[in-house]
Amino acid sequence: MSHTVPRRSGGGGEGALPNFRSRWSEQPRGSTNLIGGGKHDAVRPGDDESRQQWAARRISALWYSMRKDRKEHEHLFAAPEAPRPTAAPESGSRQQRYASGQYFFEYLVVVSLKKTKDGGGYEPQITYQFPKRDGMAKYQKEEEEKTLKAITLFCFPEGISWAPLTEYHSETFSFVLTEVDGSRRNGYCRRLLPGGRGARPPEAYCIISSLACFGLFSKIFDEVEKRRQISMAMIYPFMQKLREAAFPAPGHTVEIKSYIPDSGTEIISLTRPLDSWLEHVNFATLFDCLTDEEVLLVFAAAVLERRIVFIADELGTLSQVIHAVAALLYPFTWQHTLISIVPEILIDVVMAPTPYLLGVQKRLLDQVTDQSDLLVVDLSEDKKKTFIVSMGDEGSILPPKLKTEILHELSVRKKGSTVEELNRVVSEAFLHFFVKTVGHYGSYVKKGAFEKRSFYKAIESKNARHFVKAFIQTQMFDLFIQEAEQQQPGQQQGIFNKMIRDYQDRKRSDKTNKH
Repeated sequence: MSHTVPRRSGGGGEGALPNFRSRWSEQPRGSTNLIGGGKHDAVRPGDDESRQQWAARRISALWYSMRKDRKEHEHLFAAPEAPRPTAAPESGSRQQRYASGQYFFEYLVVVSLKKTKDGGGYEPQITYQFPKRDGMAKYQKEEEEKTLKAITLFCFPEGISWAPLTEYHSETFSFVLTEVDGSRRNGYCRRLLPGGRGARPPEAYCIISSLACFGLFSKIFDEVEKRRQISMAMIYPFMQKLREAAFPAPGHTVEIKSYIPDSGTEIISLTRPLDSWLEHVNFATLFDCLTDEEVLLVFAAAVLERRIVFIADELGTLSQVIHAVAALLYPFTWQHTLISIVPEILIDVVMAPTPYLLGVQKRLLDQVTDQSDLLVVDLSEDKKKTFIVSMGDEGSILPPKLKTEILHELSVRKKGSTVEELNRVVSEAFLHFFVKTVGHYGSYVKKGAFEKRSFYKAIESKNARHFVKAFIQTQMFDLFIQEAEQQQPGQQQGIFNKMIRDYQDRKRSDKTNKH
């Protein structure tokens, strides 16, 4: 997250906490800073005060209260500093491999719940870290310690409201940390009940990595959990082997040898999906929670960059659904605030007037539903209705004919499909939608400039043209076109542009056959 957000950066991200000192009014359209307010803030809007002014005042109050109460998170609110000299490298080749993203992970931490000093609850603390980072400059160690403490906030977003348990259903979820320099790291978390007898609080295993591949890290957690049941000491050699292994190319497999007492040496195979742009996504949870028609309503709101809040009890449900919704927008990228699990202390982020995708635990629902200009989607099994709050026009955003075509393509998926099969069917259905609405964009990028008016006037269908006129105002389309303007003719690559070429070839063939 940067102090001011350039339009081209697209730097919004999950876990990017706001710089409350930045000037709200100067944030450009699609600003990626998160907005928060706090319980400590007594500010309320007056009759002549707009909601945006009110939110700005709440921001200021929250920043000061959190700075006072949670010093360890202060670095996440700070403006970026000038670069400082880097520390001596770990070792030449190893450092280069890590910098290029070839390591599986940066580190593994165990976050445990410890009783607060007043005994009134529990607070998360890191009790294990692998590897220890040596050879760092003092300021780098300080920054890392602050980041590690911030991670605890996302491993246990519920805050201190915990009690010892005798049973706990383990869950896996993910989040993204956006640093002050705009770089992103993925957090993969598995929470489970540690070994022992009697009531005890759960603990979380969190892997921080520059790589986005949820399925692969879920399998890694299975191995970590298996070793944890034997001894914490068994985790270290497995993670060391994993850290030394090269991250496989799409469709390839890496094998990790690991010794387990009484079992001997095991070989763990980790395969990366061939469709690497979907490797962080599993659409199954989204379609388990919502009907196809409901998914289209959510998609319609997302494609116009509206504010959407998802409600569920399970952290895994929230993170998987939000990442799935963001993936439906491919080849466009959500440019705004995205937090799959909002920590309770930051719940007033829902007051942000800018677009967002947020995941909120159901027990905090009452703190979300006091607004009308957003979409609140209940994903829980015991829901009375799916859309708790809506703007009411979500059903009329997408062109009716194309909406019917999406539903038809979704209907061909089969029960029992693999993750890869389901991902292919779902992604292609929504890719075809974009091909048919904006796939002609390449013909209107001339001499490095986009001819917007001619572009949407070329659309024959009145309903499709009405949708496109709204869609081209979004930041995700703006960024997409800016990147296209910088490319030379014929440079457009990737699955989207291949589908465009295939679609245009079919249209030409059909036209020829008619004549």
